Amino acid sequence: WLRRCTHYLFIVVVAVNSTLLTINAGDYIFYTDWAWTSYTVFSISQTLMLVVGATYYLTFTGVPGTATYYGLIMTVYTWVAKGAWFALGYPYDFIVTPVWLPSAMLLDLAYWATKKNKHSLILFGGVLVGMSLPLFNMVNLITVVDPPETAFKYPRPTLPPYMTPIEPQVGKFYNSPVALGAGAGAVLSVTFAALGCKLNTWTYRWMAA
Repeated sequence: WLRRCTHYLFIVVVAVNSTLLTINAGDYIFYTDWAWTSYTVFSISQTLMLVVGATYYLTFTGVPGTATYYGLIMTVYTWVAKGAWFALGYPYDFIVTPVWLPSAMLLDLAYWATKKNKHSLILFGGVLVGMSLPLFNMVNLITVVDPPETAFKYPRPTLPPYMTPIEPQVGKFYNSPVALGAGAGAVLSVTFAALGCKLNTWTYRWMAA
């Protein structure tokens, strides 16, 4: 029972940290100043947090569908955390939660289709999540009405110095934020999927000591 409780504790910690990362990294629309630069960076960070936690949880239970459940946990946590923004008068479509669920479903599908093969999960699942999340998030943002107007219409909280808004860098660094986010995410997600699997091994060894 101690080992199982430790696993659940780790799952909660990773899910909470995923939520905090979402809040701290900022909403894709809220920091419109960075334009697509912020979109790419935040997409990669969300991809990595999803894949490490979902892979850990999935290999712990061994039940396809668990990654989707983990993505749901992250989504609910984030909505609750961002709920306070409604009190400030922000509109519904301003508070955008990264679309984790479709990518988590692909992770589950990779695990199920390869008959619970961990190596296939790491390679195929990691690539699928890394390539899909930036795309799904772009579809998510398209549904928002006039992001720039919304972003500058409402007051902003005090930002730390390193997050001071700068001039938009659209077209100066790259032309396709989805492609760059998907490319970098696909490579890095494989590493983090492997880390998620390895966390199980480390936890078992630690609890057995």
